[in-house]
Amino acid sequence: MTNKTALILGANSDIAKSLIYIFAENKLNLILTARNLDQIKTLKSDLEIKFDIKVQNVNFDILNTEGHLSFYKSLDITPDVVVDAIGVLGNQKKAFESFEYSKNIIDSNLTSHISILDIIANDMKDKNSKLEDKKEYSIIGIGSVAGDAGRPDNYTYGAAKAGYSIYLSGLRTFLKKYNIHVLTVKPGVIATKMTADLSFPSLIVAKPEKVAKAIFKAYKKSKAVIYTPKYWKIIMGVIKFLPERVFVKVFSVK
Repeated sequence: MTNKTALILGANSDIAKSLIYIFAENKLNLILTARNLDQIKTLKSDLEIKFDIKVQNVNFDILNTEGHLSFYKSLDITPDVVVDAIGVLGNQKKAFESFEYSKNIIDSNLTSHISILDIIANDMKDKNSKLEDKKEYSIIGIGSVAGDAGRPDNYTYGAAKAGYSIYLSGLRTFLKKYNIHVLTVKPGVIATKMTADLSFPSLIVAKPEKVAKAIFKAYKKSKAVIYTPKYWKIIMGVIKFLPERVFVKVFSVK
């Protein structure tokens, strides 16, 4: 039986790296992408030695949408699993003062992702449309709890993640009949490079390894949406149901 292959968009992210090792332990071959391949060079050799799997490193820039189709066509096979782990938090103050900066946050978290995932989803759909016994494909999109509420310190990022969540929801519904599963992941505060300069109570900060385990479990169970760690579903449920006047009062910048 041929091993499945996972395509990791943004292999240099902390969550992606943890998830990559879980895939490798489960004998999935890997196609790892990054804008700077030097950052994942040692990752490839480490994985091949430890797990006896095939690993390919490919250059990919999420913002270069004109190159998305040629990038995907350059791959040897249609991946069984695609993990979209690319994201940029950005600086809300700069976004407020500059539309170009704001647009970069939105493109980095939403519009460019629609470009590449539509290309991948179309390929999966076309292949399964021709098969009576449809192959199982999975697309895993890593969003954020920031997309559930517009907090003043990251609302441009949150708006992009909200759009991303809606996009994945529609894609999931559209692709269901083609046996293509779409998983939306909504992490809370994770100890990553993205949050290194931010201050949060240690009790709510999770490690990437814990998040990766939750993602893999949800992928195996064909879940639709997960919050990780799980307590973020309760936290965001409370926040979303706050009356607007209370929400503004609680989260207004002091």
